[in-house]
Amino acid sequence: MKFVFTDKKVNLPNAIHAYAEKKVGKLDRFFKEDATAAITFSAEKDWKNTVEITIRSSGTIFRVSESTSDMRASIDAAVATLERQIRKNKTRLEKRLRQGAFERAVDAEVASFAPDEPEESEYHLVRSKKFPIKPMTREEAILQMNLLEHSFFAFKDEEADGAFAVVYRRNDGDYGLIEDEL
Repeated sequence: MKFVFTDKKVNLPNAIHAYAEKKVGKLDRFFKEDATAAITFSAEKDWKNTVEITIRSSGTIFRVSESTSDMRASIDAAVATLERQIRKNKTRLEKRLRQGAFERAVDAEVASFAPDEPEESEYHLVRSKKFPIKPMTREEAILQMNLLEHSFFAFKDEEADGAFAVVYRRNDGDYGLIEDEL
């Protein structure tokens, strides 16, 4: 697994990066050789230390963010959450993950953070809609989303030659854009 570290608003010693690499590296058994882990460290007011881990492997993206008062505890919590996500969805993920990834026993240290959770059996799609996806500007899409009182809106982005895109409302009240990588 390849690692990419980013420090935002904080200057961390190499020991923290090494600790994160060691902890996240334990999840390497689930992923194929092409996996990349992007680990972002940030510190906020009130001594809140946040660790965001994004792992890309075989076209699948795993992402988790954890905040505690201690950077190492945030790393531990993030790794535990990632493992819990993987185990919870193991049936769906087995084709995308490394062969035999779930056959090994879990490390005792990681298992202490990951209590047994029932595996999800099926996704329950409760509603389906069909509507024409029209070309519009990003501002028009945000306006349309707000008029519908939705948290996201799919459209064809005129600014990107009609490529499929989605605008969404972020937790901080701003807006985000997801666009097709042509």
